[in-house]
Amino acid sequence: MNTQKRNLRNGLLFISPWIVGFLCFTAYPMFSSLYYSLTEYNLISEPKFIGLGNYKQLLFKDDLFFTVLGNTLYMVFVGLTITTVVTISIAILLNTKNIKGISFFRVVFFIPTLVPFVVLAILWIWVLQPDSGVVNSVLGFFGIDGPGWFSSPKWAKPGFIIMAIWMSGNMILIYLAAIGDIPKSLYEAASIDGANVIQKIFHITLPGLRPAILFNSITGMISVFQSFAEAFIITDGGPDNSTLFYSLYLYRNAFQYFNMGYASAQAWILLIIALIMTMTFFKLSKKWGFED
Repeated sequence: MNTQKRNLRNGLLFISPWIVGFLCFTAYPMFSSLYYSLTEYNLISEPKFIGLGNYKQLLFKDDLFFTVLGNTLYMVFVGLTITTVVTISIAILLNTKNIKGISFFRVVFFIPTLVPFVVLAILWIWVLQPDSGVVNSVLGFFGIDGPGWFSSPKWAKPGFIIMAIWMSGNMILIYLAAIGDIPKSLYEAASIDGANVIQKIFHITLPGLRPAILFNSITGMISVFQSFAEAFIITDGGPDNSTLFYSLYLYRNAFQYFNMGYASAQAWILLIIALIMTMTFFKLSKKWGFED
């Protein structure tokens, strides 16, 4: 056996645990769910092939599906946009050199990402309590009547957006790293030309953050589509289905209603939506120069 074949054999042996794990726990479940999406399957009786029946039911007869999709897209386009603006602003502030204790504040903003989702949900139930919550108590001190937050259909999703901002330390960390890669000579040249702080931010910092914004936008979108634990623990989709997000509705169909075929179809529709939105982000990034 020559050296090249021996190296190939050894390499395959080294990665074989990953290959076996991928085939058993990723590839097989994916193709199984594709098959189940074409069947009527309740986990008890044998799957009954119905073709595209589940997809037709979802897209043309299930009004709740579009409510769920609307809730999720709201969190993507409104929630993620607000989160992006806030996290970029925080990253720019944390990159300031003449403020004392910057390292401490960097740690403070990252710590929430280490909190387990269950603890996080319980914490925010307490923070956003309509009567005795911290936020409404502070607003009441200034004579402002706080909203119902998670008990109000109008304010429930903004409550989740606030919670998402609070736990966005990873995004802040990525923006900080991207700001650190921007050449200091650009800021020095801008200062010589008389540019102020705002002009430096819009003409140097933000263009330099384009790749990081693209990355955080795509990963943030995927995270929103996968969001489950917070809504399940805090509101269970209420009030009035205002926080019934895609993953939570999929979970209900699969494990509460035992309609696994319907849930599998919903999962594949989610995959198609995520792929389309990701491709759209990449095309827009090329148009706006995000990949320069």
